[in-house]
Amino acid sequence: MPITKELLQSVTNGSPEQAWRTIADHVWAEFSAPIVPAAADAEVVRRDRGLTELDNVLSGSSWELWEQFETVVPKASRSIIEFWTNTHGGKAVLILDGLSLREVPWVLEQAAKRGYKTHQAAARGVELPAETTPFANSLGFSQRSSLENNGAGSVHKLKGATTATSDLPWKECVALVGSQESFVFWHHWPDDRLHDLSVPGAGLSKLAKETHAALVSDDFWLLVERLATGRRLVITSDHGYAACGTFPDLTDKEQVAYMKASFKSGRTAVSTGQEGSWVPPIDLKLTTEHGTHNYVLGRRKWRSPAGYPTLHHGGLSLLEVFVPFFELSR
Repeated sequence: MPITKELLQSVTNGSPEQAWRTIADHVWAEFSAPIVPAAADAEVVRRDRGLTELDNVLSGSSWELWEQFETVVPKASRSIIEFWTNTHGGKAVLILDGLSLREVPWVLEQAAKRGYKTHQAAARGVELPAETTPFANSLGFSQRSSLENNGAGSVHKLKGATTATSDLPWKECVALVGSQESFVFWHHWPDDRLHDLSVPGAGLSKLAKETHAALVSDDFWLLVERLATGRRLVITSDHGYAACGTFPDLTDKEQVAYMKASFKSGRTAVSTGQEGSWVPPIDLKLTTEHGTHNYVLGRRKWRSPAGYPTLHHGGLSLLEVFVPFFELSR
């Protein structure tokens, strides 16, 4: 939908804190609204496209706001640590790798339908780069795989947690969750399907159908039930994703050559010191707690020999850098 005058004024004239708070509230309101199941894929695509104008403002006249994103936007990782520290007794975290704001309606709908109380439900920021390992590092884990078979040890920020990670079907994951008081489970879905469906001819519509089917399934909620039995449960994500298949191609030959050399077919790269010379920029160099990287700015892609992925993450667009955060109890 078109950007409102009030939202535009906040983004262009407000402080970074005010601007990002307004943006977070806006994307949550837009993407958390209920969806009729029969129109799941079409409505997800419509909502994604409806964010184009705001993404364009943030990659155009207001691109400087990205320099404050890490410091002013409440992050999912920090919210997990606060939840873990402040919750006494049983607690659990379910990280769904790559879950985005697009999937929020199904979780909210099913939680209410299945008798869960929602204590928190809001948008949170991700680590930059918007990738799996920086998020793992923010929680004190070396990488996602270190959680397998409770292998994360004790030198992390979720004290006392038993850990697991898997790409198994939901029903098979239930057996991996024991009766321990504190549990962290990191599932590889939907990120594994995101990359499977990133080829030409696939993309957001197909992924939307799959995520809807998965998140309303009894098998998924059986895992949720196991994690929430005797525990307060957080469900969140390490990063979102961009529906790059709907993005326009760059046409300027010099810009295309620069982006190919800098990013190949990706959305982020470790900085080599090189930056584009365009104003407004087409990429940004940012230094975060995870190092100095160059990021593709906004809804941009370019033609590449292997084909630019239709679904991707790591860059600076709103649905890559905001993820859902739910706190539930039975």
